[in-house]
Amino acid sequence: MGAGRGGFAVRVSVRGYETDSQGHLNSSVYLQYAEHARWSLLQAAGIQQSDLLAKGVGPVTLETTVRYLRELRAGDEAEVTCAFVWGEGKTFRMEQEIRRVDDGAVAARVTAVGGLMDLTARKLVGGPAEYFRALAGEPGLLGV
Repeated sequence: MGAGRGGFAVRVSVRGYETDSQGHLNSSVYLQYAEHARWSLLQAAGIQQSDLLAKGVGPVTLETTVRYLRELRAGDEAEVTCAFVWGEGKTFRMEQEIRRVDDGAVAARVTAVGGLMDLTARKLVGGPAEYFRALAGEPGLLGV
C-alpha cells in the first residue's frame, strides 16, 4: 500500500474464484477492487468508516464508468490506483487505474462520481472536501 505511479495505490492478487468461465477477472470484481482502493486511501489518510458515521455522513457513489482494456487472470498481481478530484459543488470524482504489476499494462480505468450523504437528511452535503480535510490526519493524500 502506498504511492505508486499516478498517486496512491494498493496491490491485490487475482484469486481463482473471482474469474469467469473464460478465466478472466469477472467484471463486477473490478468494481470491488476499485472500492477497496478507495477505502484503503481513506484509511491511509487517517479516516475510518466509523469517523464518517460519527459525523453523520457516509460516502455514496452516484455514477461509475469502467473501461476494460486488458484481461486479468487468476494469479495475476494488480495495482489499483486512486485519486480524488475535488470540484466546487456537492460531488467529487474518483479516478482509478487497475494495472498488471508484471508489465504495467492498464487492465481497466474506473471513474466514479461520489458525494457525502447526510445520513439523517438523506441529502448530499455541500463541500465534501471540507469533511474529509477535517477528519484526515494526512489530508494531502486526498488532495485536500
